[in-house]
Amino acid sequence: MQQTSLWHRILSTFRNESAQTETCFWEVDIHSHLLPGLDDGVQHPDDTLACLQQLVSWGIKKVITTPHVSRDWYPNSSQTIRDGLKTVQELIETHQLPLTVEVAAEYLLDDFFPGLLKENDLLSFGAQRYLLVETGWASAPNYLDDILFRIQTKGYTPVLAHPERYKYYHDHRETLLHLREAGCKLQLNWMSLTGRYGSSVQRQARFLLKQQAIDFIGSDLHQPRDLNDMRKLFTSSDWQLLSEQPLLNHTLLID
Repeated sequence: MQQTSLWHRILSTFRNESAQTETCFWEVDIHSHLLPGLDDGVQHPDDTLACLQQLVSWGIKKVITTPHVSRDWYPNSSQTIRDGLKTVQELIETHQLPLTVEVAAEYLLDDFFPGLLKENDLLSFGAQRYLLVETGWASAPNYLDDILFRIQTKGYTPVLAHPERYKYYHDHRETLLHLREAGCKLQLNWMSLTGRYGSSVQRQARFLLKQQAIDFIGSDLHQPRDLNDMRKLFTSSDWQLLSEQPLLNHTLLID
């Protein structure tokens, strides 16, 4: 009986340590695509539910989901996005998830964006009016400093989504550090640290962590199949570096 009891205690300790390891100390996820059918993210409420349930199990208490907004690919309006939130809120209530969900958007800095900025038709989050933006994948954007400055003069705080993924900055790392010094926050993708986007992206992510240049971490969760890659973060060699970042995620819990 004593041996059996000892073995159960060992197993219990192991389970508790494992559960503690798989915990997001940042508690708020600020970047995901969980409104069904609005972009390249989830297409069905069942997939949204699966993603939310897993985030809850990892300790996430608040999700700010951010559909794409771009003229050519996903011309979502602010009202369309707000309407999409209703479906997610119903899922949370029906399944009694201990979770708060809000909406913002991930804005592509395309030719369409200045019009939205001029009209002040933008979805931000937090008391600082954080505005999640992304640049194109093919080449470095022209006049990025100018558009980020214009965002700030409108009373928003720009947050550059997944800066580690823009390969045109891999040999120009100083540009990203300059943007941050100029008041643009940087948001790291969770899966960049698990190798999801390749080794060069992972190296860039590690560099930014070593510079303590990351202000937010976000899942950029699109589909339930992403969850397996996300889980790898908890055993990543970069976990310690991440824990040393001046992350702002937790400040959004009190908004």
